[in-house]
Amino acid sequence: MTLIKSISGIRGTIGGAVNDNLTPLDAVKFAAAYGTWLIEQTNKEKNTVVIGRDARLSGEMIQNLVVSTLVGLGIDVIDLGLSTTPTVEIAVPLEKADGGIILTASHNPKQWNALKLLNHIGEFLDGVEGAKILKIAQQDAYTFAEVDDLGAITKNDAYIDIHVDEVLALELVNKEAVAAKNFKVVVDGVNSTGGIAIPKMLKAMGVEVVELYCEPTGHFPHNPEPLKEHLADICELVVKEKADFGIVVDPDVDRLAFISNDGEMFGEEYTLVACADYVLGKMGGGNTVSNLSSTRALRDITEKHGGTYEAAAVGEVNVVTLMKKNKVVIGGEGNGGIIYPDSHYGRDALVGTALFLSHLTEIDMTVAELRASYPAYFMSKKKIQLTLELDVDGVLKAIEEKYAHENCTTIDGVKIDFPNNWVHMRKSNTEPIIRIYTEASTQEAADALADRFIGELSDIAGL
Repeated sequence: MTLIKSISGIRGTIGGAVNDNLTPLDAVKFAAAYGTWLIEQTNKEKNTVVIGRDARLSGEMIQNLVVSTLVGLGIDVIDLGLSTTPTVEIAVPLEKADGGIILTASHNPKQWNALKLLNHIGEFLDGVEGAKILKIAQQDAYTFAEVDDLGAITKNDAYIDIHVDEVLALELVNKEAVAAKNFKVVVDGVNSTGGIAIPKMLKAMGVEVVELYCEPTGHFPHNPEPLKEHLADICELVVKEKADFGIVVDPDVDRLAFISNDGEMFGEEYTLVACADYVLGKMGGGNTVSNLSSTRALRDITEKHGGTYEAAAVGEVNVVTLMKKNKVVIGGEGNGGIIYPDSHYGRDALVGTALFLSHLTEIDMTVAELRASYPAYFMSKKKIQLTLELDVDGVLKAIEEKYAHENCTTIDGVKIDFPNNWVHMRKSNTEPIIRIYTEASTQEAADALADRFIGELSDIAGL
């Protein structure tokens, strides 16, 4: 059982001992730290925070604890109830709130939950602000409100509908053209809030929806990370239903994966590629950003449309920071995370789905044919276990020096871009391992490149 405290929030497994797991006391403590930070930042007489949660089993319990803690600090709460990460992100500025908390452990299994923290514009906190909250929690530096100054709770369960309306109003989302195509789509909502939001939006666009695991019970029917090995049921159902494609989201609906009409994975890495292809084509070009561990195909598509691609350090806040700097038209992460600034600066599966459907209305291809039209790259994701006393930074520095003659990037571990493939090595923030990502023109080549660097890292570390 695990409790992980980081600058982006707190996450852990439910039950067990305080400070070892995400217990009620840990949830209260971290909510109090966030609320205290917010009061110090705004210096206002009254603050407001938007709260929403995914459907996981512990969600209602954690939500009650967090909401009551904020009320105890004198903070007003707008309670969205069952929601999605991107829905809370758009609600914060629409409500002119001072911050937001999303109660979700994203793609983690059902025993996990987390508090993800937002600022007043509905974006994740940066490292500096996150560190301040961790310090407040460590010092137990909270002062609660007196009885006449307690916060109030306002419930608003309309925000998924508002979110859908916001997406359909985007200039490049062609609702009428989608409706005219009579698409048939299978949706796997992993029994969380994607089972509410995605079918609702598809039906509003005139799409025939076949629902699979769309009841928000919190009983995930399979590992909720949208990877091929977890998705046999929807792959079979897409073919059986003769659907145009399938949609899979994670429990908080910020990651998006497609199943092609032939029942094969479109590939999480290619979700962003396809959406970027559409947006760049409609905009006549533009810049893009993804993280260092994402496919090179986005660079290829961006350059095809006359734009410039740049990679950010891993982490949504890093991607967003570089997107703003480079004034990109679309960006995100290779895990199926679409960030479309015309909507908001957060990964959003609803936005990605709407853009992808609009793209399909303008091409005379099946989804499988569309996937085959993109540059073919294959990825390998491995790791090497290290000893606790080992200098991980020193090991990575040795690799950097060995390959100094190559195209190396060191903003997040070490990435080496070879002419026909790449390798990215970065240390974990939570355990003594180095994660190794590679990409090449065949799966065999990607795996071989990863194994090669596992060997080189082991030799340097003396393992």
